[in-house]
Amino acid sequence: MLRNSPFFQLYLARLREFIRQPARIFWVYGFPMLLAIVLGFAFQSRPPAPVEVDVVAGRGLAKVEAAVAAHNSAGNWTDFVSAPRVVLKVYPEPEALARLRTGRTPIVVSPGEEGSVSYRFDPTRPEAAAARQTVDDVIQKAAGRVDPIATRDELVTEPGSRYIDFLIPGLIGLNAMGGGLWGVGFFLVNLRIAKLLKCYVATPMPRRDFLGAILASRLTFLLPDLGVLLLLGVVVFQMPIRGSLALIVLLDVVGALAFAGLGLLIASRAATTETVSGLMNLVMMPMWLLSGVFFSSDRFPAVVQPLIQTLPLTQLVGGLRLVILEGAGLGRFEVARALAILAAWAVGTFWLALRMFKWS
Repeated sequence: MLRNSPFFQLYLARLREFIRQPARIFWVYGFPMLLAIVLGFAFQSRPPAPVEVDVVAGRGLAKVEAAVAAHNSAGNWTDFVSAPRVVLKVYPEPEALARLRTGRTPIVVSPGEEGSVSYRFDPTRPEAAAARQTVDDVIQKAAGRVDPIATRDELVTEPGSRYIDFLIPGLIGLNAMGGGLWGVGFFLVNLRIAKLLKCYVATPMPRRDFLGAILASRLTFLLPDLGVLLLLGVVVFQMPIRGSLALIVLLDVVGALAFAGLGLLIASRAATTETVSGLMNLVMMPMWLLSGVFFSSDRFPAVVQPLIQTLPLTQLVGGLRLVILEGAGLGRFEVARALAILAAWAVGTFWLALRMFKWS
């Protein structure tokens, strides 16, 4: 029965075509794993990096150097509690200001003759504001400042709260988006350019079997990809999986269907690779920037949050983080909402693609 099924034969052809192209195997499975490893080691938990500061040479320089030397000799730089070590670089004023203008230093400290100190920095640069705070604390304490209130540090370093734990669900979502859009849309346009779609018109094959086989093959490639990234997170970075694996797979599958539907819709009438590339980038770019893959989408203003929350990548990444890191289930409103929005994208785009699709 399967031998005479156009859906099954087209599905089989897609799998064979994929396996015979090593470059596709690398981009689908190798590249996300490589990206996770590189970013994971780049952002692994470690003590604070030294704060590098430019100081203007002058009469007040000795006091600043003495304060920093006392701070550096008192700290324990192997833990996460001590304030960062401070590294001073002394330059004449014109050279220090030139380094500040060109972004080679976050801050310039200018000691005055009467013990005063001025700071020059760009307040919009987070590292500049942090450097200013650190250096000012060092100088004020050396001058005798006493903090009137005792404070206590409670460090949060357990798996589940690190940047790599935040990042891996984002990479899973990003890969589902790239595979769905490029893997489906580009494939269809290449068939149209090679005039292979015209050959299919001459057959009695229904349009739904042709498009359905493309979607099914995409899902087949997706599941090993999900497994590789989850395994990498658990084994290499000790990422916890606190929720249901079945729910993670369900979210990823529905998300992949949404992106594959978008890919079908974009490629339903595009006739050239230039056209489909432009449309793909137009659709993907807002999600790359806004959907919270590399940093939280909550950083964007409240006025654009409704738009951000309708994007399928936002819902997929948010849902995966809730299930993987917080152990949320289907009963959690945010998870159910993510599934509903992704399902609406999948059904709506596939329905539109079926009506708009042209063989030539």
